[in-house]
Amino acid sequence: MEPLSVDGKFFRSGGRRCDVRAVTYGPFPGGWPTDFAPDFNRITATGFNALRLYEMPDRRLLDAALAHGLRVFGGLRWPQAVDFLKDGRVIAEARVSLAESLRGLEGHPALAGVYIANEVPADLVRWMGPVPVRHALEDLIALGKELRPDVLWCYGNYPSTEYLEPENADFTAFNVYLESETAFRSYLRRLHHIAGDRPVMLSEFGLDSQRNGVAKQATTFSWAIRIAREEGMAGFTAYAWSDRWWNAGMEVLDWDFGLIDREGRDKPALAAVREAWQQVGSRTPHSRFSVIVCTRNGASRIAACLESLRHQTLPAHEVIVVDDGSTDGTTDLVARGFPEVRLLTLEPGGLSAARNAGADAATGEILAFTDDDCEADPDWLAGLADAFDKGWDAAGGPNLPPPPKSDAEAIVTAAPGAPSHVMLDDVEAEHLPGCNIAVLRTAYFETGGFDPQFTTAGDDVDFCWRLRDKGFRLGFAPTAFVWHWRRPSLRAFLRQQRGYGRAEALLIAKHPQRFTAAGDARWDGFVYSGGPVRAVEGSVIYYGRMGQAGYQGVVDRMQPLRPLDAGFNDFASRERLRLLEWLQPRLRAWFRCGKWLLLSNNGTASQEPPAPTDELALWSAEGKTRDDFLQQLLADGWQAGGDTDAWDVEKNGTRVLLATERGDGIGKRTLVRVWGDPKSLVVLRG
Repeated sequence: MEPLSVDGKFFRSGGRRCDVRAVTYGPFPGGWPTDFAPDFNRITATGFNALRLYEMPDRRLLDAALAHGLRVFGGLRWPQAVDFLKDGRVIAEARVSLAESLRGLEGHPALAGVYIANEVPADLVRWMGPVPVRHALEDLIALGKELRPDVLWCYGNYPSTEYLEPENADFTAFNVYLESETAFRSYLRRLHHIAGDRPVMLSEFGLDSQRNGVAKQATTFSWAIRIAREEGMAGFTAYAWSDRWWNAGMEVLDWDFGLIDREGRDKPALAAVREAWQQVGSRTPHSRFSVIVCTRNGASRIAACLESLRHQTLPAHEVIVVDDGSTDGTTDLVARGFPEVRLLTLEPGGLSAARNAGADAATGEILAFTDDDCEADPDWLAGLADAFDKGWDAAGGPNLPPPPKSDAEAIVTAAPGAPSHVMLDDVEAEHLPGCNIAVLRTAYFETGGFDPQFTTAGDDVDFCWRLRDKGFRLGFAPTAFVWHWRRPSLRAFLRQQRGYGRAEALLIAKHPQRFTAAGDARWDGFVYSGGPVRAVEGSVIYYGRMGQAGYQGVVDRMQPLRPLDAGFNDFASRERLRLLEWLQPRLRAWFRCGKWLLLSNNGTASQEPPAPTDELALWSAEGKTRDDFLQQLLADGWQAGGDTDAWDVEKNGTRVLLATERGDGIGKRTLVRVWGDPKSLVVLRG
């Protein structure tokens, strides 16, 4: 079994793209079965190729999984539902447990990945602080990668802590339970933006047949698997294999999420899942794509670009290379090595003029543009075709940096200023970079094509603004990506940023209403920069009334920059990255408007609450939780805080935050933090 690796927005194994089809397995009352073969035979016959566990496997389980062709995603068990930051021993013991379990599984090929935690409760994350919790999860992932770099690492997130994505996870994993097809599809589209450059794995999805019936459970799995494929999920995890379940030190009897019942009999959902995996999507192209690649002195890079276009799963109607006055033999290279390509040679006239020349020569209904320093994913055109089938006038996807080969490439990849898409919501774009944009031929010429005054940059921004001004709509295709090589040196990167600044000066002159007095673009949407959306110091987080919202996330949804690649994350690289982060916006501003701008905070940072005056704990043998205590406080005249407040309720200037720790058994301990007069909590103490 070849190791599983990340391939852009998907997974790869043994040189081929791998669709992960997982089912959760255990923990069961009484522990693991003495013989895994009966279960594993049925699991593979259903179409699954992976298991997700909530504990680390032993070699016996992994050997059985390997014999059946099943990959295993283990789960690190440790007290995640307590204030694990208050006592450093909890995390220390988790690290020891991780190291010991990996030592016993050293080199086993069936271990594909590890979830270092699963659904840290939202109230406890708020209690401990989102950023410290995220850092704790990242430290566990870093240790795991150090011990087993061949294994994929992640955190099992869920919508109530959407802001908790670890920066260093290999993929984004979300447990999603939505019973509406429309809501489910909408949230999967959102997850692509939460994940940034990373693949998205549905790490749990299921329906309780005890409350909803076995027929509805089966129907729900059918449409969920279909939608997950249509929306570009890298993997799908069915929850769960069996109705038999052991949790919090007891057997769970009040719900039935299994594909088989407690006696091991098939439920209708099992056949529904099997049939869903067997459905093979077919594509009848409705439009012909003309792919246009413009180049100047691109002999060192254009061959890889054109080779990637040869291997599209949806072949282009034609590929047109426009040589904008190359002097390095690019024309001869293309003519000799790619005879199927239509080659246009021009006198030097700039990028926009070259793109317009390619569009004039094209005969397809859709004009797709990429750059000579890009390599298109094999499903690039297929993904764009899906977008146009939804009715967009233009569409594009992400441009992802390939793994860096040097410290300079790693630093440039993590620096600000890379080409980025700008999103109005989860599906409609305000701007798509020119290295990955396609447009209906009719819309292109009605808009007037690219403006020739933009010779090296800025042309795509101007073009997208004019498209929208004409009433055309831009769609985002999250899995239609191209690999886009960044500048190979810091000097080349800064030269690029100077060019961007000059291009922005032209944009200001042409679209003054779209810029502030300081020369910053007025985007209606948000700029996405490749890193996973996560809480950072000063983030404003929507918690909902008393922290009870089912979907909680960073308010502005701004996407942080890509992290520095772990292979080059040393002191020297971090210091040079900090220098670029300081210099890039100032340098760009100087060439944009002739001012060395003094940048400051944008004023959106949250205000840190003062130090609490008291903390206490309430024990309930009956299992009362924070929700029960909050109802007591509300009945006593306390008022709920705001949606982004760091406390739950307030009364006469005193503020209170509650969080419930959860362990084995029925009893629960609720933590209480007070800002103000602790005596006002007499209703709880009584």
